[in-house]
Amino acid sequence: MNRRNFILATGKAAIGAAISTTPLVVVGKNRSRLSVLFTNDWHSRIDPFPMDGGKYQGLGGASKRAALIAKIRNQEKHTLLLDSGDIFQGTPYFNVFGGKLEFELMSAMKYDAATLGNHDFDNGIDGLVKQLPFATFPFINCNYNVEDTILKDHIIPYKIFNKGGTRIGVLGVGIKLDGLVSKKLYGNVVYQDPIQKANEVAEQLKTKLKCDLIICLSHLGFDYKSDKVSDITLAKQTSHIDLILGGHTHTFLETPKQVINNRNKVVNILQTGWAGINLGKIDYERHSNLEAQIGGNSMVKIN
Repeated sequence: MNRRNFILATGKAAIGAAISTTPLVVVGKNRSRLSVLFTNDWHSRIDPFPMDGGKYQGLGGASKRAALIAKIRNQEKHTLLLDSGDIFQGTPYFNVFGGKLEFELMSAMKYDAATLGNHDFDNGIDGLVKQLPFATFPFINCNYNVEDTILKDHIIPYKIFNKGGTRIGVLGVGIKLDGLVSKKLYGNVVYQDPIQKANEVAEQLKTKLKCDLIICLSHLGFDYKSDKVSDITLAKQTSHIDLILGGHTHTFLETPKQVINNRNKVVNILQTGWAGINLGKIDYERHSNLEAQIGGNSMVKIN
């Protein structure tokens, strides 16, 4: 793994590549650290890119990602591992195994949760449900109404994790499938306004369920020139989401995009590109008298 160090504004060193963020203001005692690891759009890229002179030659690969995750977990007491969708489609592994291998590998890496991307419907709802027994982690989405489908017992709107006394609420939103996926593949899945649904769930997580940190797994896309709903528009109109981990647009963000929400607070947006080239990492620290706030973060290239 090729790594380089950068110095945070706090004066602490972080290992990784090309991401920095707002420094943490350290107040009080009983500090608890959380490292959020994340991927998006790895598109069945099981092996590293071939050594053929291409732009990404030698990068990525599930085995190297697994080793990196294990190394970070050995260094960090509290971690979450999340994915923002489009797990399926892109190499012959998907054509042959239909997603089984991807879910088995993610389960072996002990992913905590994922959301659905449009390509995760490429074998239809039946094909997706067939592979779900191989996923030991939940799929989270709050703006796809799946009540009239066989997905109804397999998709949850949110999940709460407790790490070192910090309550983390994770919700998920997905892109409009119409126009991207054939109707016969997504069937009776009903797309609902992701901003409205995300705000409803985030409000519940913050006020009723007392979460310290709220993360949105988004497969909306980072930004568009049109009025299409994106992570940017979601961030501007949210009230309680602290972090958006995005997908769909294969955006390589060398620094977090910071957007001011409707309560005049910062929402950080991150995306790791695609194909498992990078593993995202962002660190949070919680204190006895403070909400969870951002410490330092990095994006580690897998090579």
